[in-house]
Amino acid sequence: MVFILVELITNLRYGEVMEDAKTRVRSIADYQFGKGVGDKLFPDNITIQLSPRTGRIRYINLNGERLATLRPTDGLLSLSIKAAQTVATDIPEAKCFVVVKNDVAPYIAKGGDVFAVHVVKVDDEVGAKDEVIAVDEDRNVLAVGRTLLSSKEIRSFKTGAAVKTRHGAKEE
Repeated sequence: MVFILVELITNLRYGEVMEDAKTRVRSIADYQFGKGVGDKLFPDNITIQLSPRTGRIRYINLNGERLATLRPTDGLLSLSIKAAQTVATDIPEAKCFVVVKNDVAPYIAKGGDVFAVHVVKVDDEVGAKDEVIAVDEDRNVLAVGRTLLSSKEIRSFKTGAAVKTRHGAKEE
């Protein structure tokens, strides 16, 4: 009887923890990518994996596929290509896009870094070390990565890397 009661209490707490985790992940997405992005990117049926060692949020999955990872170093999200495609198609108001020239799109889609000279447009809200989605001029997702420069610097510079690509859409 005691075992059943302890299991029931544990399951109730786990449910509360998961709801708190979903709210937290959505809030982080809103902060990082723009208001309203969290609810659209992370629906109610997401699953959240906690780190077995620390008990903190680690991975956010949807239907068994990873959408994002919560980085332990800064508490922000790293997006997967799947999540980037969702944001690009369903959430155009997100503030995390770097548009690059179509002629370098195949290189970036294979995991190459984005150089400042190839950037056509970048959202004003993008700062240095921010998570961004690289898209071509037709708004096809090419890669996800972190900026090395702010949006103002990306527009000003004509040499050097602007985005360190983490995953390309066509990586092998």
